[in-house]
Parts: sequence; C-alpha cells; structure tokens
Amino acid sequence: MSFASHVIIFLVAVPLAVAPIISLLRVRHLPWLMACITSLFVFVLSIQLTQSVLDSGDVTYALGSWPAPYGIELRAGALTAMMTVIVSYGIYVEVGEQRAHYFYAAWMLVLAGLLGIAVTGDAFNVFVFMEISSLATYVLIAGGPDRRALTAVLKYLIMGTIGATFYLIGVGLVYMMTGTLNFADMEMRLADVENLRPVLVAAGFITVGLALKAAIFPLHVWMPNAYTYAPSAVAVFLSACSTKIALFILLKFDFFVFQKNLAGHDVQFSWFLMPLAAIAIIFGSAVAINENNIKRLLGYSSVAQLGYILMGASFVTYLGLSGGILHIFNHALIKATLFMAVACVFYRLRSAELKDFAGIAKKMPWTMAAFVLAGVALIGVPFTAGFTSKWLLVKAALEAGAVGYVLLAVVLIGSLMALVYIWKVVELAYFKPATVDLSRVSEAPLMMRVPLWIMVLMTLYFGVDPSYPVRLANAAAVSLLGHLS
Repeated sequence: MSFASHVIIFLVAVPLAVAPIISLLRVRHLPWLMACITSLFVFVLSIQLTQSVLDSGDVTYALGSWPAPYGIELRAGALTAMMTVIVSYGIYVEVGEQRAHYFYAAWMLVLAGLLGIAVTGDAFNVFVFMEISSLATYVLIAGGPDRRALTAVLKYLIMGTIGATFYLIGVGLVYMMTGTLNFADMEMRLADVENLRPVLVAAGFITVGLALKAAIFPLHVWMPNAYTYAPSAVAVFLSACSTKIALFILLKFDFFVFQKNLAGHDVQFSWFLMPLAAIAIIFGSAVAINENNIKRLLGYSSVAQLGYILMGASFVTYLGLSGGILHIFNHALIKATLFMAVACVFYRLRSAELKDFAGIAKKMPWTMAAFVLAGVALIGVPFTAGFTSKWLLVKAALEAGAVGYVLLAVVLIGSLMALVYIWKVVELAYFKPATVDLSRVSEAPLMMRVPLWIMVLMTLYFGVDPSYPVRLANAAAVSLLGHLS
C-alpha cells in the first residue's frame, strides 16, 4: 500500500486521537498550540493527498485490509482532495477561555468528522462522521460568551437531527434494495434492481436531508443565527467548510448513484434545484443588504453563494460542474477571510452591529483593507478568486440556451447585490463618523493579522493564477460526469 493511501487514514485518525489528549491538558496555551500543530499537520497531509490524486488518480485505503465492499473503504478523488484542503486550513486564533482545552478538543472532533465524511467510501459511515462533527459543532457554537448562542444551537440541533434522520432513512432504503453501503458497489448493484420506487423515495429523503445540512434555500434557517452567535473563530471555520461538506455528499450521491441508475433523474435534479439556486442568490443577497449585524449579513451572503454552487451543479454539464465546484473552493477561502476580518474588529469592539463599525478603518486600517479585498473577491471582480468561478458559471449559462440567459441575469444581479452589501460596510468603516468611543481601539494583534493577510494574499493569488483549483475542479467535473456514461 502506497504512502498516499496511508495519508487518507491519517487525515481522520490524527485529529481523532489528539482530541482526548487535548481535553486533558490544563497548561495555559498548550491546548491551542497542540490544536494548531495538528491542524497544520493535517493540512500538509491534505496537500500531499491532492498532489497524489492529480498525479495518479483516485487513492484508496482498505481498513483492516478488508477489500471493499466487504470492508470499509476510504477513497479520495479530485473533489474529495479539494474538500480535505478546505476543511483542514487550520486554527491559529487562541480562545481565551477557562475551558479552552474542551473547546479545542471539540474542534479536533469537528475536524476529524468533516474529514471522515470527505474520505469515506461508505454511506453509513458518512452518517457516523456527520454525527461526530455535528455534536462537536453544537459544543463549539454554544461555547461563546453570548447566551443567545444556546437558542441558535437548539435550532441547529433540531434541523441537523431532522437532516441526519432523513439521510439515514434514505440510506436504509438504498441498502434494502442493494444489500451494500459502499458507494461504488451501490452504483453497480442498482443497475440490476428492477423495482426502483424505493430508490426514488431514497433519493428524495437523502436530497432533503443533505439540503438541510447544507443550508440550501429554503432549508437555511439555522445557519445565520449559528454564524452570528458562535465565537468568531468558530464562525470562520463553519463558514469555510461545514455546509460545503454536505453539498459534497449531495453531489456524490446524486452523480455517483442516482443519476446513472434512475432514468430522467438528471433532469429532475436540474429542474428541482435550479430554481432554488436562483431564488437563493436573490433572497440571500436581499436579506444581507437589509441586515444590521455584520455576522448575519455574511451568513445570508453564504445562502446566496451556496446558490451559485448549486446552480453550477444543476446545469449537469462540464462547465457548470467545474464552475460550481471551483466556487466551493473560492467561497470557502473568501468567506473565511471576511469572517476573520470581522473577528479582528470584534476582538477590539466586542460588537458585530454594523453601526458600531462607523469610522473603524482609521483605527484598524490593515484589518479593513483585508475586508475590502475579500469583499471585492466575493463580488467577483477580475483578478480575484471569485471572478474565475463566476466566469465559468456565466459560460455554462450561455451554453444552456433560453433558461441560461435567465440564470445569467441572476448571476449578474446577485453580483451587483453583493456590491451593495459589501459597500454598505465599507462606507460605514471609511466615510462615516464613529458612533462609539474608538479612542482606545487599535489594530488587531499581529497573531490575528498574519493569518488574515495570508488568506487575503491567497484570494488574490488564485485570482491571478487559478490553475491549481481549476485543475482540481475540472478533474472533479470529469469524474462526476463520467459516472453518467
């Protein structure tokens, strides 16, 4: 078995093993330091895995040397490799809490759970890792000083539980018809199933369940509050990867299992999700324009940006899938940067209310400059990461005929609306007089600014040279479409 194969198991096993160790550490700074080292180690492994996939194709690992489908298989293709990079970008902001060791232990469990979802080739183990990451996420969100986080967590818990239950019912129905839980084996065995009605029902349950987890409109109601009241570092992490993983599994099931074996399912997938994607872009952007809390503003912005990803997938074409998958990468990078900038301001102001950001650019020029550059990328201005994926979506829309022209208009209107809500923040920060006392406010600590500007530079770099994520997105699109032939 190659080194690349062992990388897959280390991605999950290392943070899973480190979590209980961190929970026992009581020395100040040590839990944070160990979490940082683990995240960095996993990030390096994910880069190594990505390079192996690009060079040699899919990488597999059979747990206990039991071959699939009898044993549990871990498998990484191009899309999986991209998701591992997104999830494992790291944690570098220290949380000054008395129970920080529990906080970082939960963080490692979320990391292990999300990575497990990405690499597992077993549909039931997706549910297992989903529950590991979800339960730990509830702890992270509720761990902040704002007691309103408890209400947000309760809503998230209810919606997340419903989503996971729907997913599990769907997997059970597919297992009943095929006798297997391995994705690849499931795809093959479904071709021999005569009565496909239970499979159609399963497709409905799985799609709705994962749509809840991914906060796809109109099942997004848990997400804005979760982002608003979670600790800033948690909002950064969740905005980058939590919903993206659920979307990843949705694409994996639909393209690897259902669309190949259910006649006309690709059309159903397209015509059901395409309108939702368009509405999500307009609705999410409109609510963001009218929001007065910057975290909620960015939360509803994510609803809109998930619409772009879903729109790309709903084209069921090479260009559309490439654009949607590339937007997963770009949006994770951009939205994490925006939330990091907000976290820096929150660290000084202890407020996320938009009115309190008035005049803050004079006191925190580096932080607000980072916010502006990330905001420009979110809008999709040329030479930023956001432009590349939106350009591919525009090209995909132009290929789609009359419907494509409508979606092209939606993309352009959504980008203009993004300009409005980003400018709303910029205008307050740069051109309005302060409404609160800023005499003691200074620039964010260097330990917060350094990772922030690393993210900003990556956003700009991938706008100038997008070859790495484009190559991954193209390979992922080829893989997804290859299962339909």
